[in-house]
Amino acid sequence: MLETERLLLRQFTAEDAPAVQELASARSIAAGTLSIPHPYPEGAAAEWIASHGADDTHIEFAIVLRDGDVVIGATGLGLAREHERAELGYWIGEPYWGHGYATEAGRALVHYGFEHLGLNRIQAHHYTTNPASGRVLQKIGMTHEGTHRQLFLKWSEYKDVEAYSILRSEFE
Repeated sequence: MLETERLLLRQFTAEDAPAVQELASARSIAAGTLSIPHPYPEGAAAEWIASHGADDTHIEFAIVLRDGDVVIGATGLGLAREHERAELGYWIGEPYWGHGYATEAGRALVHYGFEHLGLNRIQAHHYTTNPASGRVLQKIGMTHEGTHRQLFLKWSEYKDVEAYSILRSEFE
């Protein structure tokens, strides 16, 4: 478990499925992510949570408000251990946007990646249609590396993606 001023980043439990199901069902969440579908199928949250820990290439955390133990989103690292690198991902439920929670969780995960996992590089991407995510990545110390044009196909539309990273030497 990771703790910040306002958040706990902890493993998901089966009891978190209803909150994840409700938050991830919003079209706005699916629109900003590659892997969350819309409509979000009934039972998908429980299935997703049950899949955690199936391999050692992904570390997933529930983003939880310390006051009230409310799940507000998810974050994680997709690991490429052979390269001492990870891909940071996150989403915050729409009712919790604009409060700095993604930045707070992102900082904690970057610290965890460098200090506890021994990573050399943490990278992240966001759709160009989601500039708020770019501001989060900048606030946690990442450097903009460029634009990948039409990198992904989402909902029959090619999506441009902005690439960011932070190196261990920059973190220290």
